[in-house]
Amino acid sequence: MPCHGRVQNIGRKTEELLKLVPGTFVHTSERCSGHAGTFGVKKAYHEVAMKIGKPLFKRMAEHPQGGAPDYISSDCPLGGHHIARGFERNALGAPRLAHPLTLVRMAYGLE
Repeated sequence: MPCHGRVQNIGRKTEELLKLVPGTFVHTSERCSGHAGTFGVKKAYHEVAMKIGKPLFKRMAEHPQGGAPDYISSDCPLGGHHIARGFERNALGAPRLAHPLTLVRMAYGLE
């Protein structure tokens, strides 16, 4: 759940939607990815952003049902890419990154 989702008091709408899909397991992590808008992509701050996000990357890699997750996703597209980079950089597995609506589309076999 992205930081701006908490600040805007949106709640866990994406999690609620994904949990409605039969035969899926959704694990939500509420922790900063470190991206913080443009902060995470600026050369001077990228290493700091990756360090800030490392606890989230590790938490997401420790899938509650064992093994690495098949997919990672975020309501924030920039945060999602930052998380995927964190997985790659920390050798935490190679789950596919997909937007939440893409996951719903895939679950129902929609092209």
